[in-house]
Amino acid sequence: MSFGKRVTATKIELIKIRRSMQVAKMVHKILDDKREVLLKKIDEMIEEANKAREDIWLPLEEIYKSVYDAYLSLGTSTIESIAISTPSTMEVDVNVRRIVDVKVPTLQVTAKEGAQTIAYGFADTNAYVDKAAKLIKDALPGICKAAEYENAIFSLAKELERTQKLINALEFVIIPQYQDAIYFIKATLEEREREEFVRLKKVKVVLEKKKI
Repeated sequence: MSFGKRVTATKIELIKIRRSMQVAKMVHKILDDKREVLLKKIDEMIEEANKAREDIWLPLEEIYKSVYDAYLSLGTSTIESIAISTPSTMEVDVNVRRIVDVKVPTLQVTAKEGAQTIAYGFADTNAYVDKAAKLIKDALPGICKAAEYENAIFSLAKELERTQKLINALEFVIIPQYQDAIYFIKATLEEREREEFVRLKKVKVVLEKKKI
């Protein structure tokens, strides 16, 4: 919206717009501080995510190798049958925490109550399956932690984008409109004062002529 001549050129309106511009500048300062905090948190999260990814690369390589060996030794149908029939022994609890007023899910890996360490039979399996199962169980918390950091980065980045849009709107649209409106009202009021001064001067001249 452009103010221009839609603005009522009065002193009251001038006061209102000046107050609105002060509020807009305060909001801009708050959003600018928020942007800086978000950038700092994103940098911290990226560092943590890189470390978390590094910690799971080697375990994942070992898991892939063990699963590959299990497929080679037992066959695809046997491995898939074991996977389908084996109950899960681990569960992931999802909670929420706030970072710079952004909701970020947290993942907590725990063993199911009463679940066995190894939930499948030994008759149709071998050491490769056992090794893969143990490695997966040990690596799951690290994988969830890496996923948690990745999701936090995404959520913070979305909030940063939204904050930047608000800052841009204030900087390039709202505050300039208030400035234009203030300029218009001041110019109009000054013009009216000049016109009033000229009119009063003419009246004074007329009254003086009448006295003479």
